Amino acid sequence: MEYFEDLTVGDTDEYGSYEVTAAEITDFAERYDPQPFHTDPEAAADSPFGGLVASGWHTAAMTMRLLVDNHLSEGATRGGLGVDELRWRRPVRPDDELTVTTEIVDKDGWDGESGLASVAVTTEADGEEVLSMVALVLYERREKQ
Repeated sequence: MEYFEDLTVGDTDEYGSYEVTAAEITDFAERYDPQPFHTDPEAAADSPFGGLVASGWHTAAMTMRLLVDNHLSEGATRGGLGVDELRWRRPVRPDDELTVTTEIVDKDGWDGESGLASVAVTTEADGEEVLSMVALVLYERREKQ
């Protein structure tokens, strides 16, 4: 279990890989972001993207999945307070393979039971950055104050 005291500013980690499918892109988009360049391959071909692309929100959701599966499920996290500086750098396409890198960029006390970590998150697809953000994550303290 990783507690607030275990985090060090500058620590980095890399997580997983996640292969994106066309079916997943269209399924997510039909439910949550039904724009033609996310739901219809033919319409997407005529869009500025030149083909089917994942919603940015889907990219964020896949990033979260990699974080939970490979890090947060093993940490003493108490949830997030939000994200700063969320950017979608390039579209995610079918057959892209996602990886996530994190860096602890700041730590601060929150209360007697938790500390707040600012975590820079970068998602890449086949070596190219597709998403960046700074997640504000509460971690349980090992030693309550």
